[in-house]
Amino acid sequence: MAVRIPLSLSMSPSTSLGCRLLLKEKYSSINLFKSVAEMCRRGYSVKAQQEAEESVFSAAGFSGPLDHYSGLIRDGTLNEDEHQRAVMQTLDQLHKTLRGYSNTPTSIFSKFFTKPKPPKGYYIYGDVGTGKTMVMDMFYSYVETEKKKRVHFHGFMLDVHKRIHRLKQSMPKRKAGKMAKSYDPIAPVAEEISEEACLLCFDEFQVTDIADAMILKQLFENLFLNGVVVVATSNRPPEDLYKNGLQRVNFVPFIAVLQKYCQTLRLDSGIDYRKRNRPSAGKLYFLSREPDVEATLDKMFDELAFKQNDITRPRVLNVNNRKVRLNKACGTIADCTFEELCDRPLGASDYLEMSRLFDTIFIRHIPLLTLNKKTQARRLITLVDALYDHKVRVVILADHPLEDMFVHDGDHGHEESHILMDDLGLKREDASGLSIFSGEEELFAFQRTVSRLTEMQTEEYWLEGDRSTKSQV
Repeated sequence: MAVRIPLSLSMSPSTSLGCRLLLKEKYSSINLFKSVAEMCRRGYSVKAQQEAEESVFSAAGFSGPLDHYSGLIRDGTLNEDEHQRAVMQTLDQLHKTLRGYSNTPTSIFSKFFTKPKPPKGYYIYGDVGTGKTMVMDMFYSYVETEKKKRVHFHGFMLDVHKRIHRLKQSMPKRKAGKMAKSYDPIAPVAEEISEEACLLCFDEFQVTDIADAMILKQLFENLFLNGVVVVATSNRPPEDLYKNGLQRVNFVPFIAVLQKYCQTLRLDSGIDYRKRNRPSAGKLYFLSREPDVEATLDKMFDELAFKQNDITRPRVLNVNNRKVRLNKACGTIADCTFEELCDRPLGASDYLEMSRLFDTIFIRHIPLLTLNKKTQARRLITLVDALYDHKVRVVILADHPLEDMFVHDGDHGHEESHILMDDLGLKREDASGLSIFSGEEELFAFQRTVSRLTEMQTEEYWLEGDRSTKSQV
């Protein structure tokens, strides 16, 4: 019996970005390889994952990512897209160039010879849902090295900050009455990462945090000097990264470094494949004004909880030595409110832990998100990114339809913004153009959130997110 190779095998769940929406309904063999896809879902390459992928791909007879892509078009699994093909041709050439490449010295004598010049990486940008992650992940699956990592950019920066903290903690304590020596951990952290990977693939390369923005130039400069090749996807061109961000003048030199070591590719067909009509998983998005809607969600939760080997109870998550309490959960199902998830000071590390523990999350009472709630909107964007990347299913109860959830209006003179402006010594007129106050970044990123939540309501996404079936494979 002939078996088709599911694209989710060769890429993380975020490959849905363009891939799954190109898939036709007849494509059903995806269930055969869920155990391997689950390994991909964690972001980092592991030997078992690589061996499983390579054995399947070699059995399929594909010579590389472009051959794989062309084969999927020939058998009708994908539709032809000239923009995707152009990018795939470029990445296929990089795949060939990377054969035998290593940034690690092969012998003790290597240091006396000139290091081989690493090939340039690629920065792939374009609108939401056009297939950027699909082409990157297909490329990643065929690169023949164990020293590769594929990770969401949020997760990568969290790991970088943890490494920095660990190195600082390992420094000798300052003696009483003596000044502590200044210590810069960025270069050692970059060296650590370089020893672990000669290829880094980043999904959703975006910069919104000033703590990230201030260290990126030095971090990536050291990674590139250590021979690391970077391939990244983003919704923004390099010159728009951290646009109107606080102290952006200190960030701008990073853009030049990125453009020096990575060629920019645009993938923008004008089609959001996530929004193409596909079978629905049933009603998963509810409006507050619907009659008996709370009782409907209660019943859905009870039906899912009935299949769990657990009781309904509060859960306390341990995240970086902090306690995060969720009031209602049962096994791998969590029933949360928007207030629980986005009104509290939670971040990417908290949402990644939730994604690890739960395969279904109810999010109730999402209000209209105006500029007054841009902090909460930013958390919701980060939450959906984490859930989507880990294939977590969602059931939503909101005050407004998905497309109307975030609006660019409201009171621009919000008290919290004024306090922050005063603390930073900024005049109101000077601060109004900064993204931290204008909500521009949230409005831009929310397009991705709408696109992802649309896909998360499909039957295919819902079935793939059921972890109980994976444990049986």
